[in-house]
Amino acid sequence: MRTVEAFVSDTMDGARITPTHVKVVALVAAGYCIDVIDYAIYGSFIPDMLRQHFATQAQLGWVGSAQLFGLAIGTFLQGQFTDRFGRKAVYQFNLLLFGLATIASALAPTVMWLLVTRFIAGLGLGAEQPLAFTYAGEYAPKDIRGRILALVHFIGGALVWPLAFLVTLYFRESIGWRGIWGAIGVAALVLFVLRFALPESPRWLAAKGRGKEALAIIKKMGLGSPSEELSDVAITTTTDPFAVVWRDYRVRLLAAMVCFSAFFCVTIGLGTWLPNIMSSKGFTITRSLSYTFGMTMAAPCASLFMMYALDRFGRRRTAFIAFLCSGAFAIVFANASTDMQLIAAGFLMIFFYQVGGNTMQIFTSEVFPTQARASGFGMAAGIGRLATAGFVPALPMIQHTYGLPVVFGTIAALMAIAASGLHLIGPETRRRSLESIA
Repeated sequence: MRTVEAFVSDTMDGARITPTHVKVVALVAAGYCIDVIDYAIYGSFIPDMLRQHFATQAQLGWVGSAQLFGLAIGTFLQGQFTDRFGRKAVYQFNLLLFGLATIASALAPTVMWLLVTRFIAGLGLGAEQPLAFTYAGEYAPKDIRGRILALVHFIGGALVWPLAFLVTLYFRESIGWRGIWGAIGVAALVLFVLRFALPESPRWLAAKGRGKEALAIIKKMGLGSPSEELSDVAITTTTDPFAVVWRDYRVRLLAAMVCFSAFFCVTIGLGTWLPNIMSSKGFTITRSLSYTFGMTMAAPCASLFMMYALDRFGRRRTAFIAFLCSGAFAIVFANASTDMQLIAAGFLMIFFYQVGGNTMQIFTSEVFPTQARASGFGMAAGIGRLATAGFVPALPMIQHTYGLPVVFGTIAALMAIAASGLHLIGPETRRRSLESIA
């Protein structure tokens, strides 16, 4: 007898795009936007915080690390909570905690207060990234899953990088870093309310033996009902998701941990310190932010390219070539001798590490089974963010001790490490059912 899980998988894989798909992509991308803008914008605050003598550079490095520690713990644990208790429940809780903690950050009277509130905000936001690709991927038809997940990243992840610098450029003088953080916290609380309209993932419900609920969502989406009697037996209902990942997918998990660590060290490290690096090269705060804004326009360009490349060339090939190209342009950036060379090399470096890293994240979200998908992604991303928490404060120390060429040589080496681990994450996932990949 055919199972509910099989029916749900086939129906979702071959579905036409419905209003529910649009709602899922929109609200998932909006939450991902909150995630990315929160750590993308922090680096833009640093020059003003230093100028106002709110904190020293070393203290601000530890504040950034505190948030990353929170993100690491939240990502690691909330992936399992998501697989145990459902996508929707965890999705709601994380934004409420993050919104309240971010508003508290805007009111921080001391560096220690800021450090604590940033840690709590990181805990709340930890589930956002594992869920963004997991949840949207479980709704996406298999033939265009890469395109849909790239669209989620384009709206929620890529457009945010230039937006973060625009917000800082235009509002740093009027409302300052406190006002900007306050606005982000309020936006998170508004999204918290809007997300009550999200349905649960039918794939997750079917895997948990809740077939009637899964079939009801599919029927409400206008995708029809089964014509035959289905078995609602799900053998995975009591399986511990951590145990599933460690027992059956250990190599995939360890390879993903390495790739996430390398990618996050580069993207978050540069996101935090690139404006300050530009200032150290003699640019004013406004000019350094303007140049960095020009470079970060590479992020949306990267996502647009991914929408074309992922379902045409595949995940592994796209990410491998992009990581190697990013490392090469990091070396060019370090040796740039004119403003134009600097902007061009920075643009291409960011373009390629965004293509490589975000393709790798989409790839990782597809290689684990439904009952452990968020756990596998969450553990890999959590370890990656934990590694970044040590790298962020180390980056300015490397710069001051050895100079910028060593900083960008380290970045090139990290990109090479990420490229080398890709083939161990799993088989190519292009246009394949999630169930067949796992």
